[in-house]
Amino acid sequence: MVHCDICSRECIISEGKSGFCGQYSVKDGQLEERFADHYLVACPISVETMPILHAYPGATFLQISTLGCNLSCNGCISTVLVRDMDSGDRLMKRLTPEQVVSLACKHECLGIVFLMNDPLASYLTFTRVAREAKHRGLMVGCSTNGLFSEASLARLMPCLDFVNMGMKGMWDPVYQACGASGAEPVLRNMKTLYDGGVHVEISCMYRTDNGDELKALARYVADLSPQIPFQVMRFIPFENADLTLEPDIGDAEDFCDQLKQTLDFVYLFNSPGTTWLDTVCPSCKKTVFRRDFFGPMGAKLLPLKGSVNETGHCPHCDGDLAMKGDITAKNFMERGFEGGYPFTRALEMVEAMLNVLGLSQRSHMVGACETLLQNGGLQAFHHDIQDPDSYIKTLRRFGHILGQTERADIVSGFLEDKLALIRTCLETVSEKPRVYYAMGTPLFALNPGRMENRLVQRAGGYSVNTELTGEGRPGCSIDVKQLNRLNPDVIFVSAFISETIPAFYKRCLTLGVDVNAVRNRRIYAHPAPGWDFGSPRWILGLMFITATLHPDHFSPDIMAEAQDVYRVFYDMDFSLPSINRSFSKPSKDFRHDRYSPRSYVQAGAMERQNAEKNDLNHLE
Repeated sequence: MVHCDICSRECIISEGKSGFCGQYSVKDGQLEERFADHYLVACPISVETMPILHAYPGATFLQISTLGCNLSCNGCISTVLVRDMDSGDRLMKRLTPEQVVSLACKHECLGIVFLMNDPLASYLTFTRVAREAKHRGLMVGCSTNGLFSEASLARLMPCLDFVNMGMKGMWDPVYQACGASGAEPVLRNMKTLYDGGVHVEISCMYRTDNGDELKALARYVADLSPQIPFQVMRFIPFENADLTLEPDIGDAEDFCDQLKQTLDFVYLFNSPGTTWLDTVCPSCKKTVFRRDFFGPMGAKLLPLKGSVNETGHCPHCDGDLAMKGDITAKNFMERGFEGGYPFTRALEMVEAMLNVLGLSQRSHMVGACETLLQNGGLQAFHHDIQDPDSYIKTLRRFGHILGQTERADIVSGFLEDKLALIRTCLETVSEKPRVYYAMGTPLFALNPGRMENRLVQRAGGYSVNTELTGEGRPGCSIDVKQLNRLNPDVIFVSAFISETIPAFYKRCLTLGVDVNAVRNRRIYAHPAPGWDFGSPRWILGLMFITATLHPDHFSPDIMAEAQDVYRVFYDMDFSLPSINRSFSKPSKDFRHDRYSPRSYVQAGAMERQNAEKNDLNHLE
C-alpha cells in the first residue's frame, strides 16, 4: 500500500491498482505515473485563451494537455477528456520535457501552460516540464482546481509564475459533490500561492443557485487582495446538468456588478457580446483593455487604442491595473478548434457522430480522434462540419473507418432525404428574407462560414452575416450602427451560449437596434439546444429555420420531426425536459449502455420514399 500525496484526496493505492483519478498506480511498491510524458495537445495559444487576463497580456504560450482529472463534477466542460476517453499510446503523443520546451521555443512562446484537464492528473510530468522550462528561462502557468496536497504544491510552486484556480465554490457540499473532502485545501492553497508571489486569478461557475456562495468567495478573495482578478464563468449545463441552473446573460452581468462592490477586477465568460470581458480602471472607470468572447471559457484581447504604460498602469489616470509582465501588441490567433476549451467541443462533435453510429466504447473515440489529429485533420474537421453536405461526408468517413459503413449510410441517407425534401419545397421561392444570426447577445455576430449561416442559405434565406468582415471564434462583436445597416428581416439566436428571446429583444431596445426584425418581433430561438451546430441534429434546425422563413412552402410538425430524428438516431423518444447543452449526448438521460440504434432501413427503402412523398404532398 502506497500513500499518494499529489492531491488532497491522498489515495492509498495497492500494488497493481490505481487511485481515484486513474492516472497513478503502484508498481514494485513505488508510485508511478501511468502515462508519463504523453500529451493529447501541445500547441501555441494566446494567454487569454487559457484564460489569464492580468499576466503578460496578448502573449503566446505553449498549451499542453493530457487526459484525466482528480474530480468528477456534474456539467464539466471537459467531460470528454476526463471521463469519456482513455489514455493510450495510439492517441497520445510522447514528448520529453526537453522536447516540450523546444517546441515552445520553436513557436516563440513566452512560456508553457497546462490547461483543459487538471495538471494534478499529470503532476509528475508537469513538474518535470516546469523545471525544464524555468531552466530555459520560460514562464510557467496552469489552470487547476487547486486541490494540491501541501507537499505537492510546495514542490511545484517555485516553478509557477501564474495560476488560474478554478473554484467549485466556497463551501464544502459543492466540493463533496465532486468527490473532494471539502473546500479547505483549495482555500489554503490559494493563500499559499498568493503569499508566495505567484500571480493568481480565480474562476468560478455562476449558476442560478449559487450567488450567495460566490459572494462569500469574493469576500474571501478580497481579504487576500481586492486586486485579484475574479472570472465569473456563466454556467452552461453540459452532460446531465439541469438547464434551469443556466443564468441569463443579463442576470450574470448584474451579478458581476454586485461583485464589483467587493473586488476591483471582475469578468464574465461564456457570454458572447458582453462588455464584462474588458478591463476597466478601478480609479477613473475608463476602459483600458477590450476583449471579445473566444469560445467557451476563453477571451481574445482586441487591438489596443492608445498606450498602456510599461508598469501596467492606466494611461488615463496612472491607476494600478494589477498587471504582471509586458504587453504584447500583436495577439496570436488560434485556428478553428486549436487551443483552449473549444478543442473539447471538437471532441464532443466527434462523439456526437459516434453516438448516431452506435459506437460507444472508448476505443471508438480513440480511433476517431487518432484520425482527427493526424496530418492537419483537426482543421479539416472544423471546415467540414460547417456545411450539411461535407458534414454528411465526414459522418460516412468515420463510419467507414470504424467499421460502421451500413449504419453511417442509414443516418446519412436520412439526412439527405430531408435535405432533398426541403430543396424541393423551396423550388418556387423567389423572395429571400434577410437573416442575421447572433450568439448570446444582439451584437455578437456568428462568422459567415459557420453551419448556422449555411443553414439559413439552405432554408431559403439571405445571410446578412456574409456582409461582415470581422474575425473571431466563433464570431465577433459588432456595433449598433453595423447591425442597423444590415437591417435583417429575421434574427435567429444561436442554440448555444445564448440568452432568452425576451431578454434578447429587451437588450435590442436598450442598445438602440432599429431593424425590421426587431420592429416586427421576428426574433427566434430553436426549440432545443444542438439544433443548429455541433451534432447531426442540425437537420432539425434546418427544418425549423425553413418553416420560419417560408411557412407557406414548408410547415412540418417540428416536435413530430424531432421525435422521428431521436428514434432514428438514438432509438429513444424526444423529451424537452430532458435536453441539455451537450453536442454529443442528445439528452441528460442518454446512456451508452442502453443505447441500441434503430435501423432506419427496417421499414424498407420503398416505404421510406413513400413516406417522404406523402409529406411533400401534404405540404403542397
